[in-house]
Parts: sequence; C-alpha cells; structure tokens
Amino acid sequence: MAADPIARLIQQLGKLPGIGEKTATRLAFHVLRAPDAYARDLAAALIDVKEKIRLCSTCMNLTERDPCGLCSDGRRDATILCVVAHPTDLIAIERTGGFRGHYHVLHGVLSPLDAIGPDDLRVRELLGRIGGQNGAAFGEVILATSPNVEGEATALYLARILKPLGVRVTRIASGVPIGGELEYADGVTISRALDGRREM
Repeated sequence: MAADPIARLIQQLGKLPGIGEKTATRLAFHVLRAPDAYARDLAAALIDVKEKIRLCSTCMNLTERDPCGLCSDGRRDATILCVVAHPTDLIAIERTGGFRGHYHVLHGVLSPLDAIGPDDLRVRELLGRIGGQNGAAFGEVILATSPNVEGEATALYLARILKPLGVRVTRIASGVPIGGELEYADGVTISRALDGRREM
C-alpha cells in the first residue's frame, strides 16, 4: 500500500539536514497550501539542480557550465588561489567582495574518525593545478579551512605537501569576531587574535 502523499512529503523533507519532524511538517503544509505553480516550480528546481549541476573541471566548485564563471573571469587575480573545504565556504568569501583571486574546493576536510583521508578530497586536482605540467603560476595559496580540529589538520597537511612545490602558503587569520566580547572568547581564540595582530 502506497504511503499517504502528505506523510511521504514530510518523510522526504525530514531527511534534509537540520530539518526535524516539526519543521518538515510545517514545510509540507506550506507546500500544500501554496498555489500549484509554486509546487511545480519547486519540483522543477530540484530536478534542475540534480540534472544540470556538476563540478567545474578547474576549481571543483558546483556549476552549470564548465569552466565555471569564477574560473573563466579574466579580471580575477590569477596569482592567488584560495583553498576552501566546501562550496558554501566559497560563497561566504565571495559574498564579502574582498577576494579577487581564484578558488579550489576540496569537498570536505580530513577526518580520521569518519574515515575521510586525502584520497577522499580533491587534493590530487589541487596538486595538478599547482605542480603539474599545466600548473598555473600561483604565487600564493591561501588555506581557508575552518579553524576547528578537522580544518586545522587539513590546512597542516596541505601546507606540508604544497610548500615543496615552491608556492607561498598562507593561512586565514582567526580570532575574536566583530561584535564579540573578549570576556566570552576562549583562550585559543584570544591567542590567535593576538598572534594575528597587524599594524594600524
């Protein structure tokens, strides 16, 4: 016997990360009350993203066309490469408007507890971009992984394998966020903020 369409929709929405049963139920009833065109547009958008989006063969970002718009933009600084863990990290950096170089997306971070090693990330493609025969002339590689245990381990690993290739390897600064209070920051964050200080 087929599942009730509403129960099936709630079940499928509940599989999304960060969506519990209550939120899935609320979303399902929102879709049910919305005009038919909304539901059709939502379904079409889901199908489109699964059928049309692929990896850029250069930077490994998600894109509809290959190479992606960032890689094919001749106005970007071709001497700086920013390595990020996920496409969402790239979006966050682009949103600032402060970085005009190129990117490389790893699609994860090293995590021995989850059995994720270098071969599970897009490290081989990164090395090909920097050290291969067709390698670009990057003068600097910025390691922009998150400042957590896995992100730090990934950055240390990448620095160790990139430095012998003759490229300058830098790490994004970390410290007290804008609007944050020192009294609530942990010791490591305060230490990083002090170590990353700059002239004013």
